Amino acid sequence: MALRMWASSTANALKLSSSASKSHLLPAFSISRCFSSVLEGLKYATSHEWVKHDGSVATIGITDHAQDHLGEVVFVELPEEKSAVSKEKNFGAVESVKATSEILSPISGEVIEVNTKLTDSPGLINSSPYEDGWMIKVKPSNPAELETLMGPKEYTKFCEEEDAAH
Repeated sequence: MALRMWASSTANALKLSSSASKSHLLPAFSISRCFSSVLEGLKYATSHEWVKHDGSVATIGITDHAQDHLGEVVFVELPEEKSAVSKEKNFGAVESVKATSEILSPISGEVIEVNTKLTDSPGLINSSPYEDGWMIKVKPSNPAELETLMGPKEYTKFCEEEDAAH
């Protein structure tokens, strides 16, 4: 509801109208539903996970776009430390008030740390998906896999195209 009110007030402030009689005066445009944050310095998978590669460690979580579509996260299932993850394979799940979704690993490697704060506070994924809501830290087994992921501009375009298709 708040988003609709914001969109309406923004349209009014910009003097945009949906009136058919005035539509011929305005250029064709669409307002993207992709209001999510996309950060520089991260890599993104088409399955909506992000990776921050720092030296020999890659931190992985789900994107702001993903958490927004999921809704309120109420439970997170994550792997054990020292377990292996494989590119594009399931390593856990996120349960929200809407649905349960698998989390796919954007890269292969060994889990060296798990964000145990998510056990008691799964909502950190909603409030801070890129900082406090990270899920696992991995020692990549094939760092070249990082190059197959999207940068911020490509991911933003991907989200916009995906939202437009729905």
